[in-house]
Amino acid sequence: MLELGKGQAPVGDLVKDITEAEFMAEVVDGSQDIPVIVDFWAPWCGPCKTLGPALEAAVSAARGAVRMVKVNVDEAQMIASQMRIQSIPTVYAFYKGQPVDGFQGALPASELKAFIERVVQAAGGDASGGLDDAIAAAYEMLEQGAAVDAAQTFAAVLGEDPANAKAYAGMVQAHIAMDDLEQAEAILNGAPVEISKAAELEAAHAALQLAKQAANAGPVAELQAAVDAEPDNHQARFDLAQALYANGDAAGAVAQLLELFRRDREWNDSAAKTQLFTIFDALKPNDPVVLTGRRKLSSMLFA
Repeated sequence: MLELGKGQAPVGDLVKDITEAEFMAEVVDGSQDIPVIVDFWAPWCGPCKTLGPALEAAVSAARGAVRMVKVNVDEAQMIASQMRIQSIPTVYAFYKGQPVDGFQGALPASELKAFIERVVQAAGGDASGGLDDAIAAAYEMLEQGAAVDAAQTFAAVLGEDPANAKAYAGMVQAHIAMDDLEQAEAILNGAPVEISKAAELEAAHAALQLAKQAANAGPVAELQAAVDAEPDNHQARFDLAQALYANGDAAGAVAQLLELFRRDREWNDSAAKTQLFTIFDALKPNDPVVLTGRRKLSSMLFA
């Protein structure tokens, strides 16, 4: 199972490439409190290309119980010689400045997970626990802008619980954050039937719709000027709402859609109300923008 150890690395800083000059600070000194896994690799090494991403995913799934650094042996020949690296990939785990475990060659995901657990336990941590903490950490990574780390963690959770709606939705959100909308849609479409109607998946679907709209959103200033010049230009106001949301102004987008609904609730097959519900679904239920927007919309509907 996935869990943190006693020490925790920042969730958005779990994996990095380092130079030979950084080895002492990042590995020897850096492993005093949290174990550091060192992946010795090279660009020409085929097995390294398989092991690297799988090991990064296993490290991310541990949610800060370990850190990982990658050392290109072609650019760090002195360290490789000191560590007696004779073949790659070679992986060592350091704790308190000393190697505590390691292996050579590419390993399957199950063995990588067991390796991570041994390392965490060697440092006095607990490598067992629940998936909810890992999911929470992955969403924290998303908020910090570490979408790749988040996607790796969500993938690790799904490896243990393939029908976890929160993790599936998180994978979609991570790929949206990486601007990979095609992959986000593929993940969403591939969700197991039993969770396809889950609230988390509905929210992810709404977020994907809005992300697609954002790709074609017009310039806010020009659209605002068009609305100011012609307040009953419903299409311009609708386009302005899309542009505002695409630029991170959800409150402004909701305000424009509410005004459009007030002026003509039936315009374009009730497009304003539909768009409002899409935004409400994409945001957290307790988001102030959602709470205020729903209240104002309700007051118009039942006035």
